Amino acid sequence: MRGRYAERERIEQLLADARQGTSGVLLVHGEAGIGKTALLDHAAGQAHGARVLRVEGIESEMEMAFGGLHQLFLPVMDLVDALPEPQAAALRSVFGLSSDSVRDRFNVGLAVLTLLSEAAADGPLLCLVDDAQWLDQPSVDMLTFAARRLRAEGVVMLFAVRDGAPGAAVKGLPPLLVEGLDREDAAALVPGLPPYVVDRVIEEARGNPLALIELSAALTPAQRAGRLGPSALPDAAAGLPVRLQDGFLEQLRRLPEAAQVVLLVAAADDTGDLTVVLRAAGRLGSAVEDLEPAERAGFLLLSGQALRFRHPLVRYAAYQGAPLARRIAAHRALAEALGEAGQAHRRAWHLAAASTGPDEGVAEELERVAEWADSRQAMASASAAYERAAQLTADPQVRARRLVSAAQRAADAGQDERCGALADQVPLPLEDPGVAASFARARAVVELGYRRPETAARILVDSAELTGFERPDMTGSLLTDAVHAAISAGDAPLIEEIALRSPALPVLAVPARLFGGDVPGALEAVRTLVDAPADGVMDRLMTGIYLQLTGDHAAAREAAVGVVAHCRDQGVSGWLPTALHLLVQTELSLGHHDEASARAVEALQLAEYYDLAHRAAHLRAALAMPAAVRGEEERVRTLTDEALAYTLPRGVGRGTADALWARGLLELGLGRAEAALEQLEAACGEVTHPLLCLPLLPDLIEAAVRAGRPERATDAARSLGEWATVLGRTGLAASARRCQALTGPDGEAEERFVAALALHEGGSAYDRARTALLYGEWLRRLRRHIDAREQLRAALDGFERLGARPWADRARTELGAAGGETGLTAREDGPISVLSPQEREVVRLAATGASNREIGAQLFLSPRTVGHHLYRAFPKLGVSSRTELADLLAS
Repeated sequence: MRGRYAERERIEQLLADARQGTSGVLLVHGEAGIGKTALLDHAAGQAHGARVLRVEGIESEMEMAFGGLHQLFLPVMDLVDALPEPQAAALRSVFGLSSDSVRDRFNVGLAVLTLLSEAAADGPLLCLVDDAQWLDQPSVDMLTFAARRLRAEGVVMLFAVRDGAPGAAVKGLPPLLVEGLDREDAAALVPGLPPYVVDRVIEEARGNPLALIELSAALTPAQRAGRLGPSALPDAAAGLPVRLQDGFLEQLRRLPEAAQVVLLVAAADDTGDLTVVLRAAGRLGSAVEDLEPAERAGFLLLSGQALRFRHPLVRYAAYQGAPLARRIAAHRALAEALGEAGQAHRRAWHLAAASTGPDEGVAEELERVAEWADSRQAMASASAAYERAAQLTADPQVRARRLVSAAQRAADAGQDERCGALADQVPLPLEDPGVAASFARARAVVELGYRRPETAARILVDSAELTGFERPDMTGSLLTDAVHAAISAGDAPLIEEIALRSPALPVLAVPARLFGGDVPGALEAVRTLVDAPADGVMDRLMTGIYLQLTGDHAAAREAAVGVVAHCRDQGVSGWLPTALHLLVQTELSLGHHDEASARAVEALQLAEYYDLAHRAAHLRAALAMPAAVRGEEERVRTLTDEALAYTLPRGVGRGTADALWARGLLELGLGRAEAALEQLEAACGEVTHPLLCLPLLPDLIEAAVRAGRPERATDAARSLGEWATVLGRTGLAASARRCQALTGPDGEAEERFVAALALHEGGSAYDRARTALLYGEWLRRLRRHIDAREQLRAALDGFERLGARPWADRARTELGAAGGETGLTAREDGPISVLSPQEREVVRLAATGASNREIGAQLFLSPRTVGHHLYRAFPKLGVSSRTELADLLAS
């Protein structure tokens, strides 16, 4: 290899680290022909003693769900049986080795991660994924899912992606940009040419190694001698892939006709199976001996029964350079060959590629492919199959149904933009009310994901009106989805308006009564939902949301745990970030800040993984809350800036309110009461009902009092007290008593502080510490220093245990002013505080007796990475076994 010193060094360092047990990942990217494949080849050559797995994406077969994953793991398929049974079953299903459906897509991702770990059990493993933009999206999703979670397995994964090429999205991996060679290295690739010709070739190639080699190889003898006119080389303004394709085509056309046919069939095929290629080529008049000219010219590499192209652009040129009629014939021949081989799914795609107009038979086969992919949670592939089936459908209503199905699967795959594009193609009007309702859902998904939740709610309401008479069975679910969108907007009148359209439905009775003034009736309706839980994920989710809204945080947490488990068990992966967000909110309300942080990090990773920008904004705001409690100012600013950049222009009122609340809480903890008050008042202004901003009222009231603006706390204190009374929740009543002590007459303050502390028993330790701090400060101002020290010491201990640094600092200052001992105290969990968040989660689960594999399954880590975290955590904690670990945490 010429040049590429820095690139090679980085790759070789990853390989060296892998020999020491550390995993590494790189996304090698650059323009076509720049040398990405050569770098992968170099890695394979340097992988001394390592097992090497390799797969290459093929553009014509990128919709074959999990085809790339299967090809990569073919050499290690014997290890599948060593996986935990749920993971093994998931892989067998997506590889077509069983007829079972995949209930949880994350089992597939976890299986990939575990299989990589198992393949590296006896030494380093190198995985090379070339032309990843042309791999099927489900394979890319699972491979990148695993790649982002590799830590201590000794696995190196290199993904090569062509910049600017349409196809599968590869995201979230460390990048390595490959650029053009400098002139010295470029000139060395074209020896034996006159200087003028060298300069022209280098100028045209712009340092692209493949362009240098192929353009020089395509020169005629006269051109090589230096006879170059103004148009002797391609126009300098032309795109590089076009120039490269022209160079390849010039060489391909020099081959015998029969050899070109074999190359075309091989280019259209995605199996790399020599038997399949020859069987199909035979139907077009070519035979095995016709491979020889292509092999001798260096276009093909043959190994046993495997066939691959020397470079992806050779494949591209061989396919795109062939006339349309020949490409169609090649796909038909492959369909026949694959039909004989029992590969019905691949056969359907080749039949589709060979179709030039509507063909209901092929469309039906593709619809079966879509159903197969759907059952295996390969939503992107299912969507593509439905879309192609729609393109082959003559009947407008059947085409509409298939396009709507394609749009729904695109949304489930996190492809909201594509969902919108598919919805735009649906022929209107729609005669089938069920299809019309599904169409509305697809449009609402795009609106909620990219634009305004209020508009999404209106779309769903309108659909419920239009389809309600003929499909009353769908009305409830449409309106429930609409309420969910309206809650995100923070629009209480809209919530009530939607719910009142079907108030007899249990899941809509709650908001109809809650926002209509009948709070006792709403609480009774909530109890009905809890006592008779629904099967659907949305009804379960809404039950948890209602419990959270009405202040029953322990029950809300239980409901959220159930929704999360349901999403995992049933494979409803697209809803998992939303379910986890609800769980995060309940943990925050209960004062479990570490648990909330861990869940929020997991949920945010999933939301980003699925491109769920709307949910990611909510989660960033939620993640900012525990950071605010800990006084992590820069982190709070970053998270809330990112959240507000999304929520403010789109009217996502709840998300905006939560982000501003986090900012206000940070300011309050740092003693900047005026700034806190501004943020908290702005947060309340983002929602249209006191109930929606109820949780932040205690902070707003304290900020107003501390800022010397008690009059700005009056309305909030009254509202908090009224809601605490009508809802009857102990935690809310405790906060109301504390705030009444702050805003009421001094003569009644102590009674209210004492009542608040009593109500806090068994509840949030954070809220109790906040009350103790305010009570202690009040006692100190009255010069009751002994009593003050008791409360301030309790507050300091509580904040220390929670890692609430700014609040602990305030308590310590007050304690010192009251004459108390202010020496720094360790958090009650002692050494636990020195662990990283990931180590804490691993340790917490290990202490329960969970095995490395069980921990890995829950945290989406490989068992070896779990072991690595425990290896690092044990010395920090001063323990040497899980038994000692459990004793330490119990103490």
